[in-house]
Amino acid sequence: MRNLTTKMVKRSLIVIVAFVIICAILLAQLFKLQILGYDGYQKEVIDQLVVETNVNPKRGIIYDRNGQVLASNKTVWALYVLPKNIEDPEFIAEKLSEILDIKYDSILEKANKKGYKYQIIDIDVEEENAGKIRKLIEEYNLTEQIQLNASTKRYYPFSTLSSHALGFVNADGIGVYGLEKVYNNILEGTNGKYITAQNAQGGDMPFQYEEYIEDENGYNLVTTIDLYIQYQLESQLKAAAIESGAENRAAGIVMNPQNGEIYAMAVYPSFDLNQPYVLDADSQLKLSNYTEGTAEYRNQYLNLLFSMWNNKAVTELYEPGSTFKLITTSVALQEKVATLKSSFTCTGSLKVDGFYRAISCHKRTGHGTLTFAEALQQSCNPSMMRLAFGIGREKFYNYFKRFGYTGKTGIDLPSESVGYYHRYEDFSNVSLAVYSFGQTFKTTAIQQIRAISAVANGGYLVKPHFIKGVTDNEGNVIFEAKTEKSEQIISTEVADTISQILKEGVDGNGGAKNAYVAGYSIAAKTGTSEKKDKYDENGNTSYRVSSCIAYAPSEDAQVAVIILVDEPSVGSKYGSVVAAPYVANLLELILPYIGIKAEYSETDKEYEQYQVPNYVEKSRENVIKELDNEGITYEIIGNGDTVKAQMPKEGSNIYKNGGKVILYTNEEYEHTAAVPNVIGKTAEEANKTLINSGFNIKIIGGGSFKYGQEALVVWQGYDEGTYLAKGSVITVKVMFTDDKD
Repeated sequence: MRNLTTKMVKRSLIVIVAFVIICAILLAQLFKLQILGYDGYQKEVIDQLVVETNVNPKRGIIYDRNGQVLASNKTVWALYVLPKNIEDPEFIAEKLSEILDIKYDSILEKANKKGYKYQIIDIDVEEENAGKIRKLIEEYNLTEQIQLNASTKRYYPFSTLSSHALGFVNADGIGVYGLEKVYNNILEGTNGKYITAQNAQGGDMPFQYEEYIEDENGYNLVTTIDLYIQYQLESQLKAAAIESGAENRAAGIVMNPQNGEIYAMAVYPSFDLNQPYVLDADSQLKLSNYTEGTAEYRNQYLNLLFSMWNNKAVTELYEPGSTFKLITTSVALQEKVATLKSSFTCTGSLKVDGFYRAISCHKRTGHGTLTFAEALQQSCNPSMMRLAFGIGREKFYNYFKRFGYTGKTGIDLPSESVGYYHRYEDFSNVSLAVYSFGQTFKTTAIQQIRAISAVANGGYLVKPHFIKGVTDNEGNVIFEAKTEKSEQIISTEVADTISQILKEGVDGNGGAKNAYVAGYSIAAKTGTSEKKDKYDENGNTSYRVSSCIAYAPSEDAQVAVIILVDEPSVGSKYGSVVAAPYVANLLELILPYIGIKAEYSETDKEYEQYQVPNYVEKSRENVIKELDNEGITYEIIGNGDTVKAQMPKEGSNIYKNGGKVILYTNEEYEHTAAVPNVIGKTAEEANKTLINSGFNIKIIGGGSFKYGQEALVVWQGYDEGTYLAKGSVITVKVMFTDDKD
């Protein structure tokens, strides 16, 4: 009996202990759910009962430096259908497909999805089509079946202008390229929210259960871009690329060398920021070789798309060639391994220890004896190599680093590339030789213009940048960019000396004389580099990169320019012909725009221009006095007392020396002449021929009258035999074609 009682007690204790353990576990679980996990589980319940609808803020506006809008927002509409309310899906699909560029079957499929409350048809309906849809809804009482909700879309008023620098946003309004990406956090703002509660049946609960959290618009970005300069750069870049048959695009940058502000950056071809997924014409032509709908077509489309978006000025590497020579000569003067009195003998090549053959100069017959200045102006390779040997490997490499060639510039654009160069332990005597004239290492256009600017500004490396400031919607300045300069690399004296040498080469008979602009002191250097890592069908390295760098005024540079053309295929491949004339055209437009007046020396007095005002309806006597005071030649046709017409027209520019204004004082003033052919003539010969035929001349390109026997007219604005009013301005393009960097 006692044993039985003992067993019962044990069993009871076991049951009680088990019960206590189970209760403890349940209590612990309840404590975890109701106390520790309360917030989390409450959120899960609320998330099932609460619907949040995001309200997109307005993305900040992007301005150029003068307040011109480069990127803004415009209203578009999101179009929805409500399938559970649709009575006639076929009717809805038919009507909407007539208005929108969307297939009937696609709309019908969504309209038939009865298990869904909403189906998105289009999120980018423009105002015109939105108006048609509103009329459709009103006419057929479709308010419960079709809905339009207003939203904003990024809009670029200049479409293709500055496309590679500005970048664009994706379908969600997030910046994915260019400045839009880099400054996305500043521009995007904070989403607002509509929070509404739903009952167990999914219906909306009364308004007291609703809450609205206001959105915050993004800040505005003020850039350093100048719309006018950007436009002119793109125009010249397009001309350079097309006329040279560039097979691998072209790129250009205009920068303030004193503070690193980027006035303009462009790649040709550009693309439409409002339609960034549409290929440019060249890319579409390449894509036409593939069958649409195939995997190959899709892959090629994506490759072409990413290539089109790629900012060549920042992400692609190239060998700078002879434009690097002003770095070598700057270092040589700084380290006192040479002076302006130094001389060099060039026989056409130089044997370098460690290399199997002599390294050639671009002038295979040799330059003969050259001064220090002539070695740079004539772009002599053996002279550069001798200077580099005098500097020595270690010092040369240290300066190479200090000029920024071994790191990024830090420009505020995505995907900047780092240059390709040898590590110091691999930097041989041969490397030293070929680096001296810009070969066997690679840099980017932005790195190169930054290094060149250090010579232009007196020896300081600056940080290139696009941001000038950030403002709010009330115009308050939130942030203002400040100039960042490195320690001085070379002395101001050395920098000034190199600038003067380059200027004299442009004004005289240097390799960059096609960069000449009358009335301005231009320092420039051209370059042509061989692409040693790309072969043609015959196994030859025939591809070149042609470039020109310049800054002005040479004695106090306010603007620096680089233009590079990748793989020119028509005519000359030298940077002196392919790039320099377009740099000259660009500077001729930019310099007066930024307030730098032309100062004509005795040498280029013939280039001094006169802008013709409006003389029509002015008295003959007063107009004659005005023209006499200006020293302008004129011809009067008719015997009236009042000017009835004039040629050239108001706003035209003519040369003071040789230009002529024709004034008509009778009602009938037909007075025409045939345009002569001046192609192949020197600038001086073309000038005389056109003046003798009764026309005015405008010369573009680098051909000055001073070296007129070398510079030839390669293009004229009107074909021979075209009849024009006498006094008309005939534009001719003059170029040195001696293929010299």
